[in-house]
Amino acid sequence: MRLFMKHRLTHPIPVAAARAGFSVATGYRLAEDTRPPSEKHGTRGRRRPDPLAEVFEAEVVPMLQANPGLRPVALLEELLRRHPELGHGIRRTLERRVRQWRALNGPDREVIFRQTHEPGRMGLSDFTDMAGLGITVAGTPLPHRLYHFRLVFSGFEHALVVLQGESFVALAAGLQDALWTLGGAPREHRTDSLSAAFKNLAPEVEDDWTRRYSALCDHYGMAASRNNRGVAHENGAIEGPHGHLKRRVEDALLLRTSRDFGTVDAYRAFIDTLVGRHNARNRKRIDAERAALRPLPARRAEDGEDTMVTVTSSGGFMLRRVFYSVPSRLIGHRLRVRLHDDRLEVFLGGTLLMTLARGRGYGDNRRAHVVDYRHVIHSLRAKPGALPGLVYRDQLFPRQAYRRLYEVAMEALPERAACKLVVGALAIAHERACEADLASLIDACLDAGALPDLAELRTRFAPDPEALPQVTVQMAPLSAYDALTTSCGEARA
Repeated sequence: MRLFMKHRLTHPIPVAAARAGFSVATGYRLAEDTRPPSEKHGTRGRRRPDPLAEVFEAEVVPMLQANPGLRPVALLEELLRRHPELGHGIRRTLERRVRQWRALNGPDREVIFRQTHEPGRMGLSDFTDMAGLGITVAGTPLPHRLYHFRLVFSGFEHALVVLQGESFVALAAGLQDALWTLGGAPREHRTDSLSAAFKNLAPEVEDDWTRRYSALCDHYGMAASRNNRGVAHENGAIEGPHGHLKRRVEDALLLRTSRDFGTVDAYRAFIDTLVGRHNARNRKRIDAERAALRPLPARRAEDGEDTMVTVTSSGGFMLRRVFYSVPSRLIGHRLRVRLHDDRLEVFLGGTLLMTLARGRGYGDNRRAHVVDYRHVIHSLRAKPGALPGLVYRDQLFPRQAYRRLYEVAMEALPERAACKLVVGALAIAHERACEADLASLIDACLDAGALPDLAELRTRFAPDPEALPQVTVQMAPLSAYDALTTSCGEARA
């Protein structure tokens, strides 16, 4: 129409219409009425009576003023209780009317202030539950979390598989792994109200962070901060990436076609690979932010938790509702144990004795056991009858074959003979260092419907005489001793 009116200034209507691409009739019609189409139509009126005309201002508005948070569905239920004749068809009308009222008369809403992020300024930490992904290790479900660290500016991420829940040990280990991978530390480290870092006392208490968390941040020169309690969007730079990370893991699991992993270490390598690929895509921004990070200290801070335990006559110690076996020569000794998320380091004084896998106790009345049969086999061999009632019997067997042997032997033999057979097999596995080979032989015997013979097992796994070194001892003649005695007497004289 604008082009037609332009040509109309210098040309007659037929020529202007042709130049604008209109018909001659349309040209004459536009010349008679120059209003645009939007102004030619009047305001559309209601096509049916307003069902809320008598109740919205009189009843709905007072309810909204008294309780601004009321949902439209709750208002609908109340209106239908008072006025059943209105019917459920008013729901959409009520929702639109409530939305419009809140826009005009409702309370002020919280404003989210978008921030400008500087390189090297802030890193964030949080934990996220991975139970919904259905991860299994050797067919057994793996309840776990991921510790998740992220730099706000560059998007650098680090993830650590956590088996024991949200603890300072997991936070310290994951955070330090991330910082040493980066090669620097940000000026500020932020979390939400993690119990691993904060005591979560009353708001007026200023010294709310734990001593260990404060010392950890001071060690790296980072200022510790957290978002306001219950305000998740203040931690949005890590909360949102939680979902992105889980979706990447889910996609990778679908492409892998299996959610089962042979070991926890294999699953950890899987997570590390995914996170590494993501960081590779942000390499330029990460390299730019590295230049703004604070330098690392000369060494890592200690990320374990030390505690003292006493080895009892049961050949082990209790820690966090888990029984751990140790060599029986340590009975009665006080040991220092350093807890990590997945392991325990056991010290006698300043000497590291061993590293044990960390067990997990569930609930107040359930205890777990981490037992190495090598620690107790010498005593169990002297008292094999203790095996059936042993509280950690199921954890004693190092492989499934030995558990099968116990179950089959208890059914086929008298209890005493069955216990001697099983304990004897465990003793051979320990003394001959043939645990795996012996397990294969036991499985073969059981699959054939027979029980292994203990004497044959001892013979089968006895040392090969030909492999033993031949030692020849040269005996000195007795006269040599007489000569030695004579020479000693002459020397004294």
